[in-house]
Amino acid sequence: QVQLVESGGGLVQAGGSLRLSCAPPGHTSTLSWYAMGWFRQAPGKEREFVAALSRNGNNINYSDSVKGRFTISRDNTKNTVTLQMNSLKPEDTAVYYCAADGPYFNASKYSSTGADYDYWGQGTQVTVSS
Repeated sequence: QVQLVESGGGLVQAGGSLRLSCAPPGHTSTLSWYAMGWFRQAPGKEREFVAALSRNGNNINYSDSVKGRFTISRDNTKNTVTLQMNSLKPEDTAVYYCAADGPYFNASKYSSTGADYDYWGQGTQVTVSS
């Protein structure tokens, strides 16, 4: 069982930046064994994929809507996954969820499909004002 806690959400003006972090509370799990992803859900909309990366961080995928603006990364020594969000737009407003898929021996595996992820955080609200 993997518990995930997101942090870093908040209110920002359009064009601004936020940095989201995801980590297990109290280092109860080792995220280095998991492919990781970020998803988001806006009010009245279905959850959508944002970004994903493999265990080794070499394979990364972004949704078209955030490509070039968001950066997903991981620091396995700090047991943390981060989503750097720049040039934020009002349509980025949503609850953002961190998710873990695994554990895997395959260090290159990652997924853009929410159903593949086994563990989810509670989410953090991101609001972008125009």
